[in-house]
Amino acid sequence: MRSSHAYTAGLVSVGISLATWLVSRGKDDSKAQSDRWGIFIGQWAPTFFALGVGLKLEEDES
Repeated sequence: MRSSHAYTAGLVSVGISLATWLVSRGKDDSKAQSDRWGIFIGQWAPTFFALGVGLKLEEDES
């Protein structure tokens, strides 16, 4: 796995977070439930970005 893959996964997770929030709101779920789904998936992005930084450091050392 390369750092660019992790960065891409981070950006995709932001989009998925927005999409799940919108879909949940469209299904007439409560606002709190919609927010929980969006926040849960939104927390993936920092993890992927941190992995990307770690992988980038590893790639630069090689």
